[in-house]
Amino acid sequence: MSDPAPSGTVVIGVGNPLMGDDGLGLAALAVLQNEWMFDPPVTLLDGGTWGMNLLPQIEEAERLLLLDAVKGGQPPGTVVELVGDAIPRLFATKLSPHQIDLREVLALAEWRGTLPGRTVALGVQPEQVELGTELSAPVAQAIPALVARAIAVLREWGHRAEPRPA
Repeated sequence: MSDPAPSGTVVIGVGNPLMGDDGLGLAALAVLQNEWMFDPPVTLLDGGTWGMNLLPQIEEAERLLLLDAVKGGQPPGTVVELVGDAIPRLFATKLSPHQIDLREVLALAEWRGTLPGRTVALGVQPEQVELGTELSAPVAQAIPALVARAIAVLREWGHRAEPRPA
């Protein structure tokens, strides 16, 4: 994980690529890293399953965009956007009772008064969260829509987003 700028916009892709659709956040982050350029720059972080290790990056951000699988009771492949109080309730999938998940990291940042004022979580309703390295068809097909919404949020926050030259 690289250190983010002391302030600004941080985008964190989270999830476990060995658990099927839970790897969605990292797949979307890879598209942003490989296919887009941002001005002013955006810090793009592979959060994987880093848990509490993400707290310093979250606390130092002015704006936070999270990408992950979101279980919200929607049909698989549905793009979901969460803002404010909705994030801790529905965001992230806990894979074991011992894992510190993103909900707990966000709750701690909020309790400490350091959660960025602009925090948005974008995700896709998973179809399967089980051992495997492939995304399900509905989730894989939703990645372009998820990336497009992420680009729109970043533009709303004042970042110019341009496709990388081929």
